[in-house]
Amino acid sequence: MTNDTTPFVIGIDLGGTAIKLGRFEADGTCKESWSVDTPKPATPEAVLQVIVEAIAQVDPDNQCRAIGVGTPGPVDATGKIAKVAINLDGWQDVPLGSWLSQKTGKPVILANDANCAGLGEAWLGSGRHFRNLILLTLGTGVGGAIILDGKLFTGHTGAAGELGLITINLYGPDCNSGNKGSLEQYASVQAIQRATRTTPEEIGHAARSGNRQALEFWEGYGHHLGAGLASLMYVLTPEAIIIGGGISASAEFFIPAAIAEIERRVLPVCRPNLQVLVAELGNKAGMVGAAKLAWQTIEDSL
Repeated sequence: MTNDTTPFVIGIDLGGTAIKLGRFEADGTCKESWSVDTPKPATPEAVLQVIVEAIAQVDPDNQCRAIGVGTPGPVDATGKIAKVAINLDGWQDVPLGSWLSQKTGKPVILANDANCAGLGEAWLGSGRHFRNLILLTLGTGVGGAIILDGKLFTGHTGAAGELGLITINLYGPDCNSGNKGSLEQYASVQAIQRATRTTPEEIGHAARSGNRQALEFWEGYGHHLGAGLASLMYVLTPEAIIIGGGISASAEFFIPAAIAEIERRVLPVCRPNLQVLVAELGNKAGMVGAAKLAWQTIEDSL
């Protein structure tokens, strides 16, 4: 039992290996967090049961105002249905939001995990001083999020913000999306391994040791990334670009080249005072963003 009556929401990050939950007040204070293993197999029914049990641990008195959930895949425009969930078994058009509402009696909103990470960084991370920004997560794939006037933008179908799938080479490598030469094919872990036969961590370590080839690789990587970001600048003119994901550990070696490429390709009027920053929240970003999504849902209903 708790005597704290401060209003709070629950933010949930649903991942392939772990489900992270946090109890967040309106100013972003996380009063309690919890992590449980994702069930194996991670069927919708099994995941629902684990989440409901974990919510009971985080909120034993059933006092939360709303629940936000980040899922590893696209969500429908209503924020209720997980269209697909990567690395989870049997997920196709799963009404997770409706199910959780029925089980908890609370409003529930879903969003893609990269979108939640962007919202988290905009709320409490590197993007907290900006109202308009984009996030790129550089990892196994290249995810993205768009924050416009402080709100997550997902388009009329809920699928907007796939920033890693824009084309930067008409005849480049095939992409799982069906595209060719997407930014993801030049900026993801797989792209780095294909180009170098090694891992981003190893190349980062070599660069820190002053290895010339590693430094030259990251410079070229930065130019490709910057070319993709240039296209996004012309469409969205964000105040800031936040770079997250595992590859961002080597950001010091490629961000200068990315900025130089942006400056070469983008008119100054479209990039006044642009900031390119490294994400701050790490693997907490999705949970934080899910909580912010829940708070915004409450605000929008007033």
